[in-house]
Amino acid sequence: MRYSSKEEKKIPINDPTGKWSDLTLLPEWEEPFYNVYTLKKHGKWVMCMALKEEYASDPERKAGLRKEFEVRYQLAHPNIVMVNDFEDIPGIGQAIVTDDVYGYSLRRLIDEKRLTPVIVERLQTQMLDALAYIQENHLLHRPLTPESIIFTEYNQNLKLLNVGYDQSQRLTPADAEEDIRAYGRILEEVLDALPTSLPKLRKVARKCSEGQFHSVPDVQLAMERRSASQIYMFLCLALVVLIAMLVWLTSRS
Repeated sequence: MRYSSKEEKKIPINDPTGKWSDLTLLPEWEEPFYNVYTLKKHGKWVMCMALKEEYASDPERKAGLRKEFEVRYQLAHPNIVMVNDFEDIPGIGQAIVTDDVYGYSLRRLIDEKRLTPVIVERLQTQMLDALAYIQENHLLHRPLTPESIIFTEYNQNLKLLNVGYDQSQRLTPADAEEDIRAYGRILEEVLDALPTSLPKLRKVARKCSEGQFHSVPDVQLAMERRSASQIYMFLCLALVVLIAMLVWLTSRS
């Protein structure tokens, strides 16, 4: 069963072959030139991205869609939605077909106040892993936003949607730094929506959004230091508790 929202719109699909069915528009994941849909292919749920009707006959946009498929088809990362096919789907035309993702966008989780500690942890680890992969492979992509980040239904794993419309010989420092700035802005919005204060994580997020980090490994190192600090504090607390118990046992004996 898929999650649904009142914004989703079922679209009649006329396919005499029976290959495609249950076409549904997902407005919360639309792009400037593309619509995103969920549908069934041979009875199995998939997602797809197709040009909006006003761009469907534009040769430049059609070539861009094909190029994006070719780039994304080569990708293999657990935190990036995987591309499977490039097909002509009745009613919407040529489309990039991807794995289905059962879950919610980060935007929706923020708006509905459904953030969890697991989601915060995934943003610190899985999203940075995906960003490192994007930069290592010199992928040009649309701006990172809460709308393009999905968390799966059962284990809340992070998935990036629509990553890589082209591939460059190399990314400029400005490209890399803009990804980090966007990451910082996303993390700050999440922290603003939490019912608790996480000052050390907010400090890292602020440094990201202000451009104080120049590479993803720099951000990862800052996160590891934060985690190491938390572990150290926990060990110190555990040691204090242990000493207090020993003193109490000694006094009783």
